[in-house]
Amino acid sequence: MSFLLLLSRIIDKINDKVGLGISWALLVAVLICSGNALIRYTFNTSSNAWLEIQWYLFSAVFLLATSHTLHRNEHIRIDVISSKLPKRVQVWIDIFGFTIFLLPISLIILYYAVPYVAGSIQNQELSSNAGGLIVWPAKLLIPVGFLMLTLQAFSELIKRIGYLMGKVDASEFERHTATPEEEIEAIKAANKIN
Repeated sequence: MSFLLLLSRIIDKINDKVGLGISWALLVAVLICSGNALIRYTFNTSSNAWLEIQWYLFSAVFLLATSHTLHRNEHIRIDVISSKLPKRVQVWIDIFGFTIFLLPISLIILYYAVPYVAGSIQNQELSSNAGGLIVWPAKLLIPVGFLMLTLQAFSELIKRIGYLMGKVDASEFERHTATPEEEIEAIKAANKIN
């Protein structure tokens, strides 16, 4: 189990670094969108390439940040009932969800995405839009994102099983919810208010 927990921590670190790094793609996409709109309305000119790079970046954000979001336990959940259950029952619900839903769907998507992307790379597929970009880098995000999500699902599964075995503290996979006082302190620190 100690090897699996080490593997879980490595996966967590990789997905955290990728998730935090890819968050900058959102800023780049907004800047490109703003610049493209400014140029389009000022000079009455534009390029499909600028529009396509925006959706490439948005795709990268969503596909590459899902595993980071799963690690932080910030995916949308309906906790109305499960939050009132004992922690061990909540963990069993998570294990059920990972093994019955998340992992099979992620593996099926990976299975179909790899040949889909391989064909696109082999054919050097281009956008059908005039002045568009090559398409395969955007398509490559699909298997990469789902591979990362699959690995993170295994990491979360390892931590939940470790918790049930008494080897992992629940804080390793629970979402930290800030208290109002912590939020106020964070706002003060951000604004440097004393």
